[in-house]
Amino acid sequence: MITKEMLVADIVKEIPKSADIFRSNRIDFCCGGQIPLAEAISDKSAPLETLLDEINGLQKGNAGEGLDVQYLDNASLINYIQNKYHVPLREEMKNLTPYVTKVAKVHGDNHPELLEIKEVFTALKNELLDHTQDEDDNVFPLVVEYTNSSTDELRAQLQPHIDELETEHENAGHALKKLRELTHDFTPPLEACGTYRLVFARLEQLEKDTFNHVHLENNVLFKRF
Repeated sequence: MITKEMLVADIVKEIPKSADIFRSNRIDFCCGGQIPLAEAISDKSAPLETLLDEINGLQKGNAGEGLDVQYLDNASLINYIQNKYHVPLREEMKNLTPYVTKVAKVHGDNHPELLEIKEVFTALKNELLDHTQDEDDNVFPLVVEYTNSSTDELRAQLQPHIDELETEHENAGHALKKLRELTHDFTPPLEACGTYRLVFARLEQLEKDTFNHVHLENNVLFKRF
């Protein structure tokens, strides 16, 4: 049974689908997830009892849904993160960039916020691509090495990397929050063309995937160290 005293991040670890409830109620479950549910409630969310009823209602369908990643060993969890998030992220950034650029160029005069959206998206894209490459090339191999040989020396090498990655996660969270504000919760204007609507829909999906991605790293993988 999920209670109001449980940390938001721990609730998502226990019931992954609760992430959708938190997202729709503007509750941060990744970088800001280390607080009790009762403290995470705000005027943008449903009341506490309503959230508890919704989350505990998920428990009935939670059994037998397949892989529970919190129980994977470190190497398997890293492999899952890379295939579930890193590889698709690179592909999506490559595909989405031309659409963001086109919409800003065509509609930026009438909707100047699109120019700022392009600027924020470009910075976020560069940050995330550099970030995931650093994880793949440097941090994840060090995690596996430390898992196989848990020496103080390796831990001393690993900890600054984790601290830096968590800071970068926070920065990505701020950028996504800015994108949500600029897009009015990813709601295009009534007269928006198909490409305009496509960009907003895919930015919203990017937010969802990034929050889930960061949660797995911050609150599952990194928390082990």
